[in-house]
Amino acid sequence: MEALVVIDVQNDFCPGGALAVAGGDEIVPIVNGLIERFDHVVLTQDWHPAGHSSFASSHSGKQPFETIEMSYGTQTLWPDHCVQGTKGALFHPDLVWTKGEIVIRKGFRKAIDSYSAFYENDHTTPTGLGGYLKERGIGKVTLVGLATDFCVAFSALDARKHGLDVTVQMDACRAIDLGGSLAAMTARMKEAGVILA
Repeated sequence: MEALVVIDVQNDFCPGGALAVAGGDEIVPIVNGLIERFDHVVLTQDWHPAGHSSFASSHSGKQPFETIEMSYGTQTLWPDHCVQGTKGALFHPDLVWTKGEIVIRKGFRKAIDSYSAFYENDHTTPTGLGGYLKERGIGKVTLVGLATDFCVAFSALDARKHGLDVTVQMDACRAIDLGGSLAAMTARMKEAGVILA
């Protein structure tokens, strides 16, 4: 069985949002078309508590897009975004997501960020998605959403670690591209056996 995994198509990642990805809203009609075609749909939602450790505002003198060392490694600091219960954390209003069978919320642990739909950024704390897909008998996933070089790419790499066949539908993704991150993560996905369609 195959599932479509829609990554973080939320207001804060779209133009006008707190961490807007250029053209983030352009993928919504493409994603909606894919949702119609797939029998199984999973969505992820970035879901940070206020004062999250990945927010630059939580670190005195730090600016968004600087990096710091955390217990789990290097962490990019972000503008406050996708704060639980805010408009920015909601799915884009044009996303037809009601067919979704499960919504995996990530980044809700205050002390650790989460890019991947499968693990927090320590690469060991699971979100539960891997177990969910296994129990459902789903062996193949197509990933779409925001942003290609962060949450989509890390989800794709972790899906491969779970033994899943993975396709990233590139026209249904948009990237942040911080300091060459898109090229770097595209190469990592290819090396891991992710199909970039």
